[in-house]
Amino acid sequence: MSRSRSDSLLLPLTADKPDFASERKLMRSGIQFIAGIDEAGRGPLAGPVVAAAVILDPKKIPDGLDDSKRLTAKRREELFEIIIKNALACGISSISAPAIDATNILKAALEAMRRATHGLAIIPGHALIDGRDVAPGLPCPATAMIKGDQRSVSIAAASILAKVTRDRMMSQTGQYYPLYGLESHAGYGTEIHRNAMEEHGPVVGLHRFSFSPLKERQA
Repeated sequence: MSRSRSDSLLLPLTADKPDFASERKLMRSGIQFIAGIDEAGRGPLAGPVVAAAVILDPKKIPDGLDDSKRLTAKRREELFEIIIKNALACGISSISAPAIDATNILKAALEAMRRATHGLAIIPGHALIDGRDVAPGLPCPATAMIKGDQRSVSIAAASILAKVTRDRMMSQTGQYYPLYGLESHAGYGTEIHRNAMEEHGPVVGLHRFSFSPLKERQA
């Protein structure tokens, strides 16, 4: 599958806080519903990649929206509930570790984005996507925005939904696989996680065997 690209909007790449400017520009052109799309979990050695799509209500934009990585876990949880309650539509999707291994992490992330967007109760007129790539098969035109979660509140909202959802999934999974400490590192390649994999071995269906160092172990 080839990458689909779109010119990023001509906005500063170092915006202090995300705003609604990109969305308002599109709305002035006659587009009513704009979705923000983002994902969480490209880098971990275990667990799914999760994507979210959000159409914010312009009259009920939550205060404090930002790139999920710039928020505390407590604040992300608070904003998650506020977004779910006040947004016009939300969609969340995940792609499992085996599915990631069967393709690659970029294709899996883009597919999760596509599914999340199709899961919206409202068909968006345009989508703003964090990063450089536009997911194929979206129900609307889209624009990729580098550092979009720090520029667009819609993308920031999606980043929060994706991050909180994935963290919750990994915490629950940690109850079934307590030897790996998933609730503390969410599947990322921390020293504790790598040592646990070395001692107990990776888990089929949980770990990403196409990622290093697991890839080298299979060679």
